Amino acid sequence: MKIDIDAARLSEELAELARFTHAEPSPEGTAVTRVVFTEDDLRARAWLRGLAAEEGFAIREDAVGNTFIRWVGIEPDLPAVGTGSHIDAIPHAGMYDGTVGVLGGLEAMRALKRSGQRFRRSIELLLLTSEEPTRFGIGCLGSRLLSGTLDPQRADSMNDTVDAESQGTLSDVRNAAGFTGDLASVRLEPRFYHAWLELHIEQGALLEREGLPIGIVTSIAAPAGYRFTISGFGGHAGALLMPDRRDALCAASELILSIERHALAANAASDTSDTVATVGTCGVFPGAVNSVPSRVVLQLDIRDTDPARRESVMQSVRCDYTEIAGRRRVQIEEELVNADAPAQSAPHIVETLDAVCAELGISPKKMVSRAYHDSLFMARIAPIAMIFIPCRGGVSHRPDEHSSPEDIARGTLVLAHALARLAAE
Repeated sequence: MKIDIDAARLSEELAELARFTHAEPSPEGTAVTRVVFTEDDLRARAWLRGLAAEEGFAIREDAVGNTFIRWVGIEPDLPAVGTGSHIDAIPHAGMYDGTVGVLGGLEAMRALKRSGQRFRRSIELLLLTSEEPTRFGIGCLGSRLLSGTLDPQRADSMNDTVDAESQGTLSDVRNAAGFTGDLASVRLEPRFYHAWLELHIEQGALLEREGLPIGIVTSIAAPAGYRFTISGFGGHAGALLMPDRRDALCAASELILSIERHALAANAASDTSDTVATVGTCGVFPGAVNSVPSRVVLQLDIRDTDPARRESVMQSVRCDYTEIAGRRRVQIEEELVNADAPAQSAPHIVETLDAVCAELGISPKKMVSRAYHDSLFMARIAPIAMIFIPCRGGVSHRPDEHSSPEDIARGTLVLAHALARLAAE
């Protein structure tokens, strides 16, 4: 079957989507800020619906704004083949994260339609709501609700952290955006999709470094989040003598280094690089140069393909911070924010991708996704896999994030061929 990807149109649409932003221009590249349910996000969604409507695809939206764009198959009652990603972007990010999977998915469907072929199964593009945690403090909001891994009542009560003046919740914000109804209705039945396949930029440098054009994701690492509150004793930076200090920031520094040390040790012991741990925020109170810090709040992101190894690292960290707290005369409190299980790609879909790449003369790399994606949660309701394409320098979530038009078109072509094979089953 001859499938032609309109690479020029796809590049133009990615550039057009990037214009739905209020980010300040950046000399580094195209800066995009598109937070879920803001004016930019809602305008971008309307634009995407317009593209889908031009093709005659069926469109529906659920109570949290997940948007389903379906090309109905010959046997519409069969479970569909799904693809998609997200278009929301963290502040001052780039233009390819998530969007390649959405617009690439749309172009793959258009290319299959142009080929004149029809398939047994419907093919559905899914725009997933709020993959980024920017607005409500939790990532993959739409796919968590679709898969039943987030309680609807808890979700609706989550606070809006972007528009603090409104003091609103997800319920308030989504209703104001026109997405109404009971969040419990969002959940899909197990095996709703016959297969799910997400196209995404790698957000790492392995493909570029090895000169390979396509990555086939075999598993997605399990993320966990923790919040640590370190409470000490503050005072005047000149008057509080060193022997009397219970400096919360000094204790926090030791905790951060403990986390790094045990993550490195886990990798050394397993001869892998699968354990990654990051303390990405550090809130210091009172935050004055001439005041000894009395309280520090740290947020930890720790990920691994093996949840048991992830927990082993945390147990080692707990032993350390118990010793740090006693020696430095501070209190250290730990709070679990989230702990998700890893996802394994379905062997059948991986085999399908292998066969497509062989047919197209492409040498793919089998790889682990250490960034998590909506596919991590879609795996609860469907067999999944992911296609990665290179991104320059492994840079992502920055204005200089970049994937070449050739790589995007190649990834879209692999996606289209794989969707065709899966939809014919």
